[in-house]
Formats: sequence, C-alpha cells, structure tokens
Amino acid sequence: MRVDVRKTEEVIIVDLQGRLVSGTGDQLLREVMNELLAASWTKILLNLSEVTKIDSAGIGELVASIKLAERFSSQVKLLHVRGQIRDILELSQILPLLEVYDSEESALQAFEESDESSDDSE
Repeated sequence: MRVDVRKTEEVIIVDLQGRLVSGTGDQLLREVMNELLAASWTKILLNLSEVTKIDSAGIGELVASIKLAERFSSQVKLLHVRGQIRDILELSQILPLLEVYDSEESALQAFEESDESSDDSE
C-alpha cells in the first residue's frame, strides 16, 4: 500500500494505491488518518482509484477512520470507488452510508456546499 497526500485549499486529498488489506493497508490508513486529524484537517477526500483489493480489515479501518473523523468534526468523502472495490462495499452494505464521488471536482464542490449550508444554519 502506498499513500500520497496533496492539498487543494482547505481539502486534503489522500491518494491510496495498492491493497487495502489486513496487516499493511489497514494500518497505513489508520496512521495517515490519525496524523491528519491530529493536524486538525477537517476536510479529507480519500481517493480509492488505485486501490486494487480490499478485505474485511480494510473495510473495518475505512469505517473506523470515518467514524473517528466525525468525532473530531471532520468530513470524509470517497473518490473513485470502482469495480471490485465498489462491489465489495455494496455487498457489505457500507457504500450507502458513505459520500462517494466520481470526480474530484464534484467532491471538492460538495465540501464547499457543506460549508455554505453550515454557514446558513448559524
């Protein structure tokens, strides 16, 4: 598993590559998410376009990372969930619970819109 992190204004994009599986991928995702939350990032976009495999440990860590982010008032959205990864998340009934986008632009726009709606409610 390889992870690259890049920033676009207020959103941090985490590009994941490889296998999000027990033993390596799940631990790496946990470490990256912990570091981002410790650095007070509140808008995190996980790009799964290059994830080739996911297992139950990977799914568990993905869900745990999102739940942890919510406790820190951070938003996590997923980008490019395709093929087998999408199928597995659908079968595990996780996919409907997540915010998933097919383009980076639409995901970034969704972060902006959530800012606008929270501004309106204040």
